[in-house]
Amino acid sequence: MLKHTTFHKSFRLNNNSFDAIDDLLAYALHFSPEIHYFLEDWFSEKEFVVVKTSGSTGAPKLIQLQKKQMHYSALATGDFFQLKEKKTALLCLPITYIAGKMMFVRALTLGWHLDVVNASSNPLKENSKAYDFTAMVPLQLENSIDKLDLIKKLIVGGGFVSNRLQEKLQPLATEVYCTYGMTETITHIAVKKLNRFSSLSASGKKSVSRKELVLSTNAGNNGFYETLPNTTIYKDERNCLVIENSKVSNEVVFTNDVVALVSDTQFQWLGRFDNVINSGGIKLHPESIEDKLSKIIVQRFFVAGIPDEKLGEKLILIIEGVKIPIDIQKANLSRFEIPKEIYFVDNFIETATKKIQRKKTLDLIFI
Repeated sequence: MLKHTTFHKSFRLNNNSFDAIDDLLAYALHFSPEIHYFLEDWFSEKEFVVVKTSGSTGAPKLIQLQKKQMHYSALATGDFFQLKEKKTALLCLPITYIAGKMMFVRALTLGWHLDVVNASSNPLKENSKAYDFTAMVPLQLENSIDKLDLIKKLIVGGGFVSNRLQEKLQPLATEVYCTYGMTETITHIAVKKLNRFSSLSASGKKSVSRKELVLSTNAGNNGFYETLPNTTIYKDERNCLVIENSKVSNEVVFTNDVVALVSDTQFQWLGRFDNVINSGGIKLHPESIEDKLSKIIVQRFFVAGIPDEKLGEKLILIIEGVKIPIDIQKANLSRFEIPKEIYFVDNFIETATKKIQRKKTLDLIFI
């Protein structure tokens, strides 16, 4: 019997257990048409699931993901984070996209007790229940800081985690990991720990594994990602990351992410190749500049390049919210990294998964 034609005997959904697939489908139909549609698809005889990409760096597109590879990805996550059956988990991401789908697949595969809440920007606002695991985007994490003690382990993806936000995570008991991945790799193929770096080695163990050592000694946005098992990484001629993992993708994945390789299993993310700004012959990585600016800017923001007659491209800063004074000198930027102009917009345009759509947001200013 194929793995996707059944579910783990310990699986629970919103405190409900189910004896058969039909029982689960009947409950899902009443609870959420979107979840019902996904489960019907998951338990069908098809060998693949059609998934829509987020559209944060281009037009959203539909791709096919093999169910057996989604099943393997769920097992790999459970093994890496030591999340076995009967663990409690919270789904607060849209089921429409791969991150939400995979939270459900993990629960079905590993036998988790899964609760589902609306995919709002503040998913813990009305919650008082504790969970072993959840996944969020950075905006949800930011808004949940005051109640994050309810979560034991949390993965965050789908956007940049600022230095300011990372500083807020340091005193918390929750273990927070930044993930690297995409729809084509069935969510994450690498993780980076963002806090509690000493907790791994202070657990009373006589020895610390290589994986634990890597995660505990490489902190922050300038730290290293550690790949999950069966993943091979290297760089192409653009210095962009290339990923091979036949367990989650039949194809070699050529990314647009500029990286520095640290070892066969570690890399440092530097920024997006398609975001690179060529200003007067100087190549600027927006993500590196944003990392420095995050120390002085509270609101959401991003930097971008716009056409300029003298420089080719001119670096600008766009901030969400009301206009406030910004002391750029405190960000310790090089002279090339200092934005030539600063713009404020009321609200950024986002994807359904809360990622900032930079180009469309820029259009608010220049069109």
